[in-house]
Amino acid sequence: MHAAPFRQQQHTGRAPSKHSARKVDLDLARMRDAGMVTAASGRTSLLEDFRVIKRPLLKRAFSEASMPGRPNNLIMVTSSLPGEGKTYCAINLAMSIAMELDHTVLLVDADVARPSVLRTLGLPAQRGLMDILIDDKLDLSDVMLRTNVDTLSILPAGTSTPRATELLASSTMSNMVNEIANRYPDRVVIFDSPPLLLTSESRVLASHMGQIVMVVEAQTTTQHAVKESLRQLEGCSNVNLIYNKARDIPGIEETYDYHYG
Repeated sequence: MHAAPFRQQQHTGRAPSKHSARKVDLDLARMRDAGMVTAASGRTSLLEDFRVIKRPLLKRAFSEASMPGRPNNLIMVTSSLPGEGKTYCAINLAMSIAMELDHTVLLVDADVARPSVLRTLGLPAQRGLMDILIDDKLDLSDVMLRTNVDTLSILPAGTSTPRATELLASSTMSNMVNEIANRYPDRVVIFDSPPLLLTSESRVLASHMGQIVMVVEAQTTTQHAVKESLRQLEGCSNVNLIYNKARDIPGIEETYDYHYG
Protein backbone atom coordinates (compact mmCIF):
# COMPACT_ATOMS: atom_id res chain seq x y z
CA MET A 1 0.00 0.00 0.00
CA HIS A 2 1.34 3.43 -0.96
CA ALA A 3 0.35 6.80 0.42
CA ALA A 4 -1.85 8.71 -1.99
CA PRO A 5 -0.43 11.99 -3.35
CA PHE A 6 -2.00 14.83 -1.40
CA ARG A 7 -4.34 17.05 -3.40
CA GLN A 8 -3.78 20.66 -2.45
CA GLN A 9 -6.69 23.05 -2.52
CA GLN A 10 -6.53 26.72 -3.36
CA HIS A 11 -8.35 28.87 -0.84
CA THR A 12 -8.13 32.38 0.53
CA GLY A 13 -9.65 34.03 3.57
CA ARG A 14 -10.38 32.70 7.01
CA ALA A 15 -10.57 29.03 7.92
CA PRO A 16 -12.52 26.90 7.48
CA SER A 17 -13.84 26.84 3.94
CA LYS A 18 -17.61 26.60 4.17
CA HIS A 19 -18.59 25.63 0.65
CA SER A 20 -18.12 21.88 0.95
CA ALA A 21 -17.09 20.67 4.42
CA ARG A 22 -19.85 18.87 6.32
CA LYS A 23 -21.22 20.38 9.52
CA VAL A 24 -21.79 18.69 12.87
CA ASP A 25 -23.36 20.17 15.97
CA LEU A 26 -21.45 19.86 19.22
CA ASP A 27 -23.66 19.39 22.26
CA LEU A 28 -22.23 22.35 24.16
CA ALA A 29 -24.47 21.81 27.18
CA ARG A 30 -23.28 18.20 27.44
CA MET A 31 -19.68 19.34 27.10
CA ARG A 32 -20.15 21.95 29.83
CA ASP A 33 -21.74 19.38 32.14
CA ALA A 34 -18.79 17.05 31.48
CA GLY A 35 -16.41 19.74 32.69
CA MET A 36 -15.15 20.91 29.30
CA VAL A 37 -14.40 24.45 28.24
CA THR A 38 -17.22 26.22 26.40
CA ALA A 39 -17.98 29.88 25.83
CA ALA A 40 -21.04 29.51 28.07
CA SER A 41 -19.18 27.83 30.93
CA GLY A 42 -18.74 31.01 32.90
CA ARG A 43 -15.53 31.98 34.65
CA THR A 44 -14.31 28.62 35.97
CA SER A 45 -10.87 27.61 37.20
CA LEU A 46 -10.62 25.23 34.23
CA LEU A 47 -11.30 28.06 31.79
CA GLU A 48 -8.63 30.16 33.49
CA ASP A 49 -6.18 27.24 33.43
CA PHE A 50 -6.49 26.92 29.67
CA ARG A 51 -6.22 30.67 29.20
CA VAL A 52 -2.84 30.41 30.89
CA ILE A 53 -1.86 27.28 28.94
CA LYS A 54 -2.69 28.69 25.50
CA ARG A 55 -1.03 32.09 25.78
CA PRO A 56 2.63 31.04 25.31
CA LEU A 57 1.57 28.49 22.68
CA LEU A 58 -0.13 31.21 20.65
CA LYS A 59 2.82 33.56 21.10
CA ARG A 60 5.17 30.94 19.68
CA ALA A 61 2.71 29.98 16.95
CA PHE A 62 2.59 33.43 15.37
CA SER A 63 5.52 35.49 16.61
CA GLU A 64 8.54 33.17 16.67
CA ALA A 65 10.52 31.61 13.84
CA SER A 66 9.70 27.94 13.22
CA MET A 67 12.14 25.11 12.59
CA PRO A 68 12.20 24.04 8.91
CA GLY A 69 9.28 21.69 8.25
CA ARG A 70 7.83 22.24 11.74
CA PRO A 71 5.47 25.23 11.73
CA ASN A 72 4.85 26.52 15.26
CA ASN A 73 1.09 26.64 14.70
CA LEU A 74 1.10 22.80 14.63
CA ILE A 75 0.69 21.68 18.25
CA MET A 76 0.70 18.02 19.30
CA VAL A 77 -0.96 17.01 22.59
CA THR A 78 0.31 13.69 23.92
CA SER A 79 1.14 11.75 27.09
CA SER A 80 3.43 8.95 28.16
CA LEU A 81 0.65 6.40 28.67
CA PRO A 82 -3.13 6.09 28.11
CA GLY A 83 -5.55 7.59 30.60
CA GLU A 84 -3.59 10.72 31.50
CA GLY A 85 -6.14 13.10 29.99
CA LYS A 86 -4.52 14.04 26.68
CA THR A 87 -7.73 13.96 24.62
CA TYR A 88 -9.58 15.97 27.25
CA CYS A 89 -6.71 18.46 27.22
CA ALA A 90 -6.60 18.62 23.41
CA ILE A 91 -10.33 19.33 23.19
CA ASN A 92 -10.21 21.96 25.93
CA LEU A 93 -7.18 23.63 24.38
CA ALA A 94 -8.93 23.73 21.01
CA MET A 95 -12.12 25.10 22.56
CA SER A 96 -10.17 27.75 24.46
CA ILE A 97 -8.27 28.90 21.37
CA ALA A 98 -11.56 28.94 19.43
CA MET A 99 -12.72 31.64 21.86
CA GLU A 100 -9.93 33.95 20.64
CA LEU A 101 -10.98 36.86 18.43
CA ASP A 102 -8.14 36.48 15.93
CA HIS A 103 -7.64 32.73 15.48
CA THR A 104 -9.37 29.65 14.11
CA VAL A 105 -8.69 26.06 15.17
CA LEU A 106 -8.49 22.70 13.44
CA LEU A 107 -8.62 19.79 15.92
CA VAL A 108 -7.10 16.63 14.41
CA ASP A 109 -7.68 13.21 15.95
CA ALA A 110 -4.30 11.66 15.20
CA ASP A 111 -4.61 8.83 17.74
CA VAL A 112 -5.29 6.56 14.81
CA ALA A 113 -5.15 3.30 16.79
CA ARG A 114 -7.65 4.43 19.45
CA PRO A 115 -9.50 7.51 18.17
CA SER A 116 -11.15 9.39 21.03
CA VAL A 117 -12.03 12.93 19.93
CA LEU A 118 -15.36 12.20 18.24
CA ARG A 119 -16.37 9.68 20.91
CA THR A 120 -15.59 12.16 23.69
CA LEU A 121 -17.69 14.77 21.89
CA GLY A 122 -20.57 12.32 21.43
CA LEU A 123 -20.19 12.14 17.63
CA PRO A 124 -20.15 9.02 15.42
CA ALA A 125 -16.98 7.81 13.71
CA GLN A 126 -16.27 9.45 10.34
CA ARG A 127 -13.77 9.27 7.50
CA GLY A 128 -10.71 11.38 8.18
CA LEU A 129 -6.92 11.63 8.30
CA MET A 130 -6.07 8.04 7.35
CA ASP A 131 -8.55 8.08 4.47
CA ILE A 132 -6.89 11.17 2.96
CA LEU A 133 -3.49 9.48 3.14
CA ILE A 134 -4.79 6.29 1.51
CA ASP A 135 -7.20 7.63 -1.14
CA ASP A 136 -5.90 10.20 -3.63
CA LYS A 137 -9.47 11.02 -4.67
CA LEU A 138 -10.23 12.62 -1.31
CA ASP A 139 -9.70 16.27 -0.42
CA LEU A 140 -9.55 17.72 3.07
CA SER A 141 -12.98 19.23 2.50
CA ASP A 142 -14.40 15.72 1.94
CA VAL A 143 -13.58 14.64 5.49
CA MET A 144 -13.21 17.83 7.53
CA LEU A 145 -16.10 18.66 9.84
CA ARG A 146 -17.31 22.19 10.48
CA THR A 147 -18.97 22.70 13.86
CA ASN A 148 -21.49 25.03 15.43
CA VAL A 149 -18.51 26.74 17.03
CA ASP A 150 -17.72 28.88 13.99
CA THR A 151 -13.97 29.05 14.63
CA LEU A 152 -13.52 25.29 15.26
CA SER A 153 -13.25 22.48 12.70
CA ILE A 154 -12.42 18.80 13.28
CA LEU A 155 -10.46 16.29 11.22
CA PRO A 156 -11.36 12.77 12.45
CA ALA A 157 -8.83 9.92 12.59
CA GLY A 158 -10.68 7.96 9.91
CA THR A 159 -10.29 4.33 8.88
CA SER A 160 -7.98 2.13 10.96
CA THR A 161 -5.00 0.70 9.08
CA PRO A 162 -1.98 -1.42 10.10
CA ARG A 163 0.24 0.89 8.01
CA ALA A 164 -0.53 4.01 10.05
CA THR A 165 3.08 4.68 11.03
CA GLU A 166 4.29 4.49 7.43
CA LEU A 167 1.44 6.71 6.24
CA LEU A 168 2.21 9.34 8.88
CA ALA A 169 5.87 9.27 7.82
CA SER A 170 5.06 9.65 4.12
CA SER A 171 5.61 12.66 1.87
CA THR A 172 1.82 12.79 1.47
CA MET A 173 1.50 13.47 5.19
CA SER A 174 4.26 16.09 5.05
CA ASN A 175 2.50 17.85 2.18
CA MET A 176 -0.85 17.74 3.96
CA VAL A 177 0.58 19.03 7.23
CA ASN A 178 2.32 21.85 5.39
CA GLU A 179 -0.90 22.82 3.65
CA ILE A 180 -3.10 22.84 6.75
CA ALA A 181 -0.44 24.85 8.60
CA ASN A 182 -0.10 27.50 5.90
CA ARG A 183 -3.46 27.71 4.12
CA TYR A 184 -4.87 30.23 6.59
CA PRO A 185 -2.74 32.78 8.46
CA ASP A 186 -4.94 32.69 11.57
CA ARG A 187 -5.16 28.91 12.02
CA VAL A 188 -3.88 26.82 14.94
CA VAL A 189 -3.85 23.05 14.41
CA ILE A 190 -4.16 20.82 17.50
CA PHE A 191 -3.24 17.13 17.08
CA ASP A 192 -4.47 14.60 19.65
CA SER A 193 -1.61 12.10 19.42
CA PRO A 194 -1.19 8.50 20.59
CA PRO A 195 0.73 8.00 23.86
CA LEU A 196 4.49 8.20 23.37
CA LEU A 197 5.45 4.95 25.10
CA LEU A 198 2.92 2.66 23.42
CA THR A 199 3.12 3.31 19.69
CA SER A 200 5.54 4.46 17.03
CA GLU A 201 2.95 6.77 15.46
CA SER A 202 3.44 9.50 18.06
CA ARG A 203 7.18 9.78 17.44
CA VAL A 204 6.61 10.05 13.69
CA LEU A 205 3.87 12.63 14.22
CA ALA A 206 6.14 14.66 16.50
CA SER A 207 8.60 15.07 13.63
CA HIS A 208 6.05 17.31 11.86
CA MET A 209 5.17 19.45 14.89
CA GLY A 210 6.36 22.90 15.91
CA GLN A 211 5.20 22.54 19.53
CA ILE A 212 4.50 19.59 21.85
CA VAL A 213 2.22 19.56 24.90
CA MET A 214 2.73 16.51 27.13
CA VAL A 215 0.09 15.76 29.76
CA VAL A 216 1.41 14.15 32.96
CA GLU A 217 -1.10 12.64 35.39
CA ALA A 218 -0.53 13.41 39.06
CA GLN A 219 0.37 10.52 41.37
CA THR A 220 0.26 8.05 38.46
CA THR A 221 2.87 8.79 35.81
CA THR A 222 6.32 7.71 36.97
CA GLN A 223 9.39 9.89 36.67
CA HIS A 224 10.95 7.18 34.50
CA ALA A 225 8.01 7.32 32.07
CA VAL A 226 8.26 11.10 31.81
CA LYS A 227 12.03 10.99 31.23
CA GLU A 228 11.69 8.29 28.57
CA SER A 229 8.95 10.26 26.81
CA LEU A 230 11.06 13.42 26.83
CA ARG A 231 14.00 11.43 25.46
CA GLN A 232 11.85 10.44 22.49
CA LEU A 233 11.10 14.13 21.90
CA GLU A 234 14.73 15.29 21.98
CA GLY A 235 14.49 16.60 18.42
CA CYS A 236 11.65 18.95 19.40
CA SER A 237 12.73 22.31 20.83
CA ASN A 238 9.30 23.44 22.11
CA VAL A 239 8.09 20.84 24.63
CA ASN A 240 5.57 21.91 27.28
CA LEU A 241 4.53 19.80 30.28
CA ILE A 242 1.03 20.01 31.75
CA TYR A 243 0.73 18.44 35.19
CA ASN A 244 -2.81 17.15 35.59
CA LYS A 245 -3.49 17.35 39.32
CA ALA A 246 -7.02 16.15 40.00
CA ARG A 247 -8.41 13.63 37.53
CA ASP A 248 -11.43 11.52 38.41
CA ILE A 249 -11.82 12.85 41.96
CA PRO A 250 -15.55 13.36 42.65
CA GLY A 251 -16.43 16.94 43.44
CA ILE A 252 -13.02 18.34 42.49
CA GLU A 253 -12.66 20.25 39.25
CA GLU A 254 -9.68 19.18 37.17
CA THR A 255 -6.73 21.57 37.53
CA TYR A 256 -3.34 21.92 35.91
CA ASP A 257 0.20 23.11 36.55
CA TYR A 258 2.43 24.06 33.64
CA HIS A 259 6.07 23.93 32.66
CA TYR A 260 7.17 25.43 29.38
CA GLY A 261 10.36 24.22 27.76
